[in-house]
Amino acid sequence: MVTLKPGSLLLGSTRPEQLRDWYRRTLAPEYNGEGPIDLGGFLLVIDSRDDLSATNPEPGRSILNLHVDDFDAVQQQLEAAGVTWLNPVEDRPVGRFGTFTDPDGNYLQIIQFKNHA
Repeated sequence: MVTLKPGSLLLGSTRPEQLRDWYRRTLAPEYNGEGPIDLGGFLLVIDSRDDLSATNPEPGRSILNLHVDDFDAVQQQLEAAGVTWLNPVEDRPVGRFGTFTDPDGNYLQIIQFKNHA
């Protein structure tokens, strides 16, 4: 049996250009390319969909988790980009978590695990 490795995520949007610009500006400010946004080897694909509402009605169903090594630095980067925090940053037994939203209402989290093997 082969264990599959995730390689990309497709986000559908009614306004893909604006959403792509937000993701580039917020998560990958040094990325200048077109098409998929490279998030450290994981590709984020944003495409137009006409079968969706303007915002995600159930954003808690899937959350894009971004694992970080320096939580404070990433938190500052995100705040400088103007993200909207869903909840205050929280220290949990397994690590530090911060949940925020994109312009379409999707949830994202930055996580710095205490011990990750």
